[in-house]
Amino acid sequence: MATQPDFKAMAELRYQIRRFLRFSENAARQAGIEPQQHQLLLAVRGLPDVLKPTIGVLAERMQLQHHSTVELIDRLVERGFLFRLRSTDDKRQVLVKLTHNGEEFLKRLSLHHLQELQSAGPTFVKVLQSLIEESSSADRNTTDSDSLGSKVAKTTRKDKRHG
Repeated sequence: MATQPDFKAMAELRYQIRRFLRFSENAARQAGIEPQQHQLLLAVRGLPDVLKPTIGVLAERMQLQHHSTVELIDRLVERGFLFRLRSTDDKRQVLVKLTHNGEEFLKRLSLHHLQELQSAGPTFVKVLQSLIEESSSADRNTTDSDSLGSKVAKTTRKDKRHG
């Protein structure tokens, strides 16, 4: 017998995510940058060490089309926050790096975000933890491999990029 999802917790999680995203968008605009530009700076700076900051990798991390990522990079290069360079391993690859000004700008904006996360984070963690625990217990009770969860996961893997 299938259990009911905790709709209230799921709705609360979406609400908490949206609240933080709204905060982030407003904070970026107040700092004089578009939200996607802020996200790109963060993606470049926070990229896992095993990945190179190529346009393709950044497009994937941003979940944007290649050409949209190029436009964002162009605007940030014009602002003096990013620069491009050729990879030493493969001269065909263009890498994207933060300038000193980009680092300083991102640091100030990230500290502001960190304050908000410290404030809102405990509620977010509590709701997420309750859903994870619920999901774990539901997984132990579910043997149907064609459940909605597996269908959603398959769809998510197929739809890697959107813009």
